[in-house]
Amino acid sequence: MKKFSRIILFSTILMIICCKKKEQNPVNEQDPVNLSEFISAVDISRFPEISEHNHLFYDLNGNENDFLNILKDNGINTIRLRLWVNPNDEHSGFNEVKHFSQDLKNLGFKTWLSVHYSDTWADPGSQETPLIWQNIPFNDLCDSVYNYTQKIVVEMEPDYIQIGNEINSGFLHPYGNINNNFHQFKSLVDTAVCAVKSNLNDSEIILHYAGIIGSEWFFNLMSNVEYDIIGLSYYPIWHGKSLLDLKNTMQTLGQTHNKEVIIAETAYPFILSWNDYTNNIVGSDNHLILPDYPASPAGQRAFIKEIKSIMVDLSEGVGFCYWGAELIAWKGNQATDASPWENQALFDFQNQALPVINEF
Repeated sequence: MKKFSRIILFSTILMIICCKKKEQNPVNEQDPVNLSEFISAVDISRFPEISEHNHLFYDLNGNENDFLNILKDNGINTIRLRLWVNPNDEHSGFNEVKHFSQDLKNLGFKTWLSVHYSDTWADPGSQETPLIWQNIPFNDLCDSVYNYTQKIVVEMEPDYIQIGNEINSGFLHPYGNINNNFHQFKSLVDTAVCAVKSNLNDSEIILHYAGIIGSEWFFNLMSNVEYDIIGLSYYPIWHGKSLLDLKNTMQTLGQTHNKEVIIAETAYPFILSWNDYTNNIVGSDNHLILPDYPASPAGQRAFIKEIKSIMVDLSEGVGFCYWGAELIAWKGNQATDASPWENQALFDFQNQALPVINEF
């Protein structure tokens, strides 16, 4: 009990000393949506690696154009990038993300960092603590999280920052397992939030949960965390095929917690076939919302059009992010270790922009 008391006290002191709560403006359902502030985002975390293969990209008219220019010309205003602590190679590591995010800022994009607090993918099934932080005392881990987060916000100045990625089960396991060590999980979240607010108060903090089921339970637990935006992943293959349930859940979350809400990840296929030999994640009609949204360019566009419509209609909605916009079959059509997502990218198998890009 003494251990947990110290943890709770540590969390409380952190919040009192470091964090000043932003005033929450009450939602006014009569206010019109300001589309100039609407977040039309894509996650293109793998583009620095893909760009090394010198692929040509084409706009909606079939004209060769720069990949990033095509995005910007079609209304995409925010780029989301994942950040890993010490990946096996430089991709998604600190230096690559820092340089790429600066390039994006120079082009006029806002940046959104998805900080995984891991050396590799973090999601509900895997929240592995970085190797250099494993088996250290918990207080030392909190110091490491603070210093790392501080370095990110000071050197990259993101417009939006996620504290963890799809943290349904917590993050930095086993320390921050939400079921086994909730107080430690909460202390780690508070530590990261404190590092952001103490060093870059203009950056908006997102807490990111995968799916609809369980989201109300999770954000109830987070009710006294000083964050700004509720983020949800929504993929029909994993999170159900009812867009009405999605809308109702987001509305409930936003109103209950007086928070803005964003779809942090979504995507949809324009075809069910493959363009390389890497196993695709979505590949059958069972993964789709039929008959309204078939796996076709028109179906993909209709799905995103509806996602955007839902977010515009929600008084709490601030935007959405399309995941894997860049994930063409970049290693060639014989590759077995490349894209599991080329049938859900925003570019077809000839690297031409798809009609869905009009919806941004």
